[in-house]
Formats: sequence, C-alpha cells, structure tokens
Amino acid sequence: MSKTILITGASSGFGALSARALARAGHTVYAAMRATTGRNAPHVAEAAGYAKELGVDLRTVELDVLSQESVNAAVATVLAETGAIDVVVHNAGHMVLGPAEAFTPEELAAVYDTNVLGSQRLNRAVLPHMRERRQGLLLWIGSSSTRGGTPPYLAPYFAAKAAADALAVSYAAELARFDIETTIVIPGAFTSGTNHFANAGHPAEQTVLAAYEERYGALMEQVGERLAALQPPGADVSLVADAVVQVVDTPHGTRPFRVHVDPLDDGSAEVSEVADRIRARFLTRIGLADLLGPHSAT
Repeated sequence: MSKTILITGASSGFGALSARALARAGHTVYAAMRATTGRNAPHVAEAAGYAKELGVDLRTVELDVLSQESVNAAVATVLAETGAIDVVVHNAGHMVLGPAEAFTPEELAAVYDTNVLGSQRLNRAVLPHMRERRQGLLLWIGSSSTRGGTPPYLAPYFAAKAAADALAVSYAAELARFDIETTIVIPGAFTSGTNHFANAGHPAEQTVLAAYEERYGALMEQVGERLAALQPPGADVSLVADAVVQVVDTPHGTRPFRVHVDPLDDGSAEVSEVADRIRARFLTRIGLADLLGPHSAT
C-alpha cells in the first residue's frame, strides 16, 4: 500500500538514494532539504527530472532541521498536499573530522543540533498528527559507530549518533501505545557514495592540531584507506536505501527494531543484539512488555 513519506537530509547520499528507491517502490516521497532555491536548487531539479523520467511521485520540500519554524512549515505543506504523513525518515546529519580536543563546546553543540535536536524538532511537528491517527512509522538512520568500531577523529559525530540512538530507543517505548512503530536502520562505514567525508566540518581553532599531527599525522587518510581495503565486493551505499524500502514495505507491527547494513561487520550488530535483549528483559520484568512493539491501546 502506498504511503506518504517525509525524509530529511535528502539532497544527496543515503537520503537521496532512499527517497528515489521509496518513490520507485510506489510511495509518495517528500525529499526534504534546506536551501531549495539556493545551493540545493540543482538537487531539486534533479529530483524533479527523476520523477518525470520514471513516472514516480518524488517531490521536494524546504526543511531546515535547525529551525523549528522551517520544520513546522514543511510538515504543514505535506499535510496540506496529501492529508497524511505515514512515515518519517530521520536521515539528516553532519559529520566533523579532527581530534576531539580541538573542537570547542560550541562546535560540538552544533553537531548535536543537526544530528539530534533536528529529529526532535521534526518529531514535535509530526507526532501530534501521527498520535491522532494512531498510526505511523519513525525510521531513524543510525550509525554502527554507536556500538561498533569507532576509529579516532570522529568523536563529535559518534557522540551525536549515540545520543540519537538513545532518543530513538526511548521514543519507541513512549509511542508504542499510540500504535506508532520505530525502526533504526544502522549503516556501517561506507567509504564512497555519500558526501559525509567530502562535506565534513573541521575545528576552526588550530592551536592543538600541531601536537596531534606530530603523533597522528595523516591518520584520517590511513583510516579511510584501510576501511576501503576491507570493503567486500558489492558493498554499495544503495544497500542502505534497499533496507529502508524493505522496512517501509514490511507490514505494520512486524518490522524489525534494528536493521544493520554493515558490510565490514564492525561488531555493532552483535553488541546491539545484547543491548536490545536486555532492554526487552527489563521492560518485561517491570510489567511493561507491551511497550516493546506498537499496538492499539485499549
């Protein structure tokens, strides 16, 4: 059954690929991005051209996750045009590179703002609608770094993704009795096919970088080369989009809580399995097992 889907950060990377794959699967997809009449105007044109060429329902909408006003306006636009939002895909994110010490607290807060608070702004805009309808799916694009391999020089990004994962876990329980479902899709380290590294930020303050360069010179280049060497054949970022489509198309109430897309197998799936089992056991022990899955409250 066709669904109306709003996906953030959909100008490129996982977001653009997922938006196109969902549209090809027959859904009405709003690829949300900021600066639709500015620097992202070419991406808007590309999406329109793609929709026309394939005859799919792929649309774009202005949405800046850093602005509650922008998020509210985007949700209002989608609801005005379609009457419903069935699925929200929390995909927008920003990566920064450099030794953790080099980043100011304000720079860390900015990463957190995009990767965590952005999803909170969208939830506050869309969940009243989903709760009223007693249905919906929140699909979070996570990161295997939350519980798996964590190469250095990515601390602010990793910390923010871990925070977003914790937020998603709490939301899952708190929305279960509204019959709103949660799935976390967890990509591993893909060394090509996204703009994460190309568009990554760097610390503005240079005072401590020399000390780290002396001990860790060319570290990120080494990490990138070694990750690329470990990538198995067929490890394409389109696998993430395929997983998103599969989750959306799975019948309500039977979707997996986590889906790992990690060709490198950095251990995240193994650790998550333990953590989720303990979560389920604890909620059961305190008489709240019904919060482990969506259902209609009676």
